[in-house]
Amino acid sequence: MLNLTSFIRFHAKRTPDRTAIVYGDTRVSYAALRDRIETTAGMLAARGIGPDDIVAVLMKNSLAFIELAFATSHIGAVFLPINFRLANDEVRYIVEHAGAKLLFADTEFVKSVAGLPNTIFVDEQAQSNSTQLGLGVSPAPMHVRGSDDLFRLMYTSGTTDRPKGVIHTYSNFYWKCADHVIALGLTAEDRLLVTGPLYHVGAFDLPGMAVLWVGGMLCVHREFDPLAAIQSIERERLTGAWLAPVMTSAILSHPDRDKHDVSSIRWVIGGGERTPEPRIRAFSAYFTGGRYIDAYGLTETCSGDTLMEAGREIEKIGSVGRALAHVEIEIRDDLGRKLPPGENGEICLRGPKVTRGYWKDREKTQASFFGDFFRTGDIGYLDEEGFLYLTDRKKDLIISGGENIASSEVERVLYLLPQIREAAVIGVPDERWGERPVAVVVLNPGQSLDLEAMTRHCREHLAGFKVPKELIIRDQLPRNPSGKILKRVLRTELTSRV
Repeated sequence: MLNLTSFIRFHAKRTPDRTAIVYGDTRVSYAALRDRIETTAGMLAARGIGPDDIVAVLMKNSLAFIELAFATSHIGAVFLPINFRLANDEVRYIVEHAGAKLLFADTEFVKSVAGLPNTIFVDEQAQSNSTQLGLGVSPAPMHVRGSDDLFRLMYTSGTTDRPKGVIHTYSNFYWKCADHVIALGLTAEDRLLVTGPLYHVGAFDLPGMAVLWVGGMLCVHREFDPLAAIQSIERERLTGAWLAPVMTSAILSHPDRDKHDVSSIRWVIGGGERTPEPRIRAFSAYFTGGRYIDAYGLTETCSGDTLMEAGREIEKIGSVGRALAHVEIEIRDDLGRKLPPGENGEICLRGPKVTRGYWKDREKTQASFFGDFFRTGDIGYLDEEGFLYLTDRKKDLIISGGENIASSEVERVLYLLPQIREAAVIGVPDERWGERPVAVVVLNPGQSLDLEAMTRHCREHLAGFKVPKELIIRDQLPRNPSGKILKRVLRTELTSRV
């Protein structure tokens, strides 16, 4: 019997009074969560939503976001979370391309959904209790789903064209949960900080709802605030979190961090980019009872395909860990041939949590697979023990004078400079070399750096052609919600100068 509410019902029977979700001042038990989900499902049914219909949400984190996700599943419909940072045209495209029958939007996003039909606005009261959206309706019965039925659509960020709708089945989701439970040792005693946006797989899936799967608790923040996150860890004795790199840095540098007890934290999963060694050591110095887990994953795989293993963080610095129990990784060349350990190529994945393709796009689906291995578009290698090392995105590889430059390699060297807090290396057009590497950095408070000093440092660690030819200092770097630096934004910006 597959449905997201099946495990909520299970825990509601066994431990009805156990807290499932904390959101602001609201605490919801498993029994109350079950009742809310079934009532909200009744509201959806009363509005004509049935099996396989698509329900979209444009919402920040809230209790209602999670309740709507579960209620949609409860009646056999398909959930479509949308990035609330998108403009009206982008939201319209996703809603229309997906064929969404109903759209829920926070009241603050009126402009983003202007002109879109069948939109229901969610005010502050309803954000804390989704049953406020449909007073007087009867609870709906649960619709049993199969493993190949759709549970969710998620649209990836478009780079050169429109976003693609990633298909997630119940099989994808449940195998994802199983892998994360195994790898992290999740139990009902786990209490997860959820401060990343729930429309993103990092917050919803890594490990996200898997904590409810085992009967644990979620502490949901509407938005990220470093001090609020620290205070929640202390107050709720939270045991784990998924944090984008920029979030981790903000917590570690907060001036009031040492005023609070964060000893309950057992682990924090990082995502978005390879973590420099200084950040890992700073994390261990602050979260003395926890470990920092580098990870690798994609929207197409419900996130978290690899996790770094305990005790090997420094030994395997630069690695994002080994594949989880039901994930297989191979490195392939452009022709799809498997490459040996130590050799760079495209990272390819297969397993039951990997998507079967893109919504209404057979051509892109076919182009994204070598047989049953999904092509990630990322470049990397496996060592002899199966630890994965990311080298670059294909599009982020810099080719200068016929030489390949992995931007991540140069960034690793830049992070050795104590002045640098964040770094991104990109290629910009160059008449002589085709491309030249440029370093865009954010400095630590009170620090300074010039091109000469950076060049001298880089030449001690890198071949001359890899050394950035320009240094640009910024107050911040553009990032997506998962914390990945948006190099395409920087590339477009710097190219336009020419």
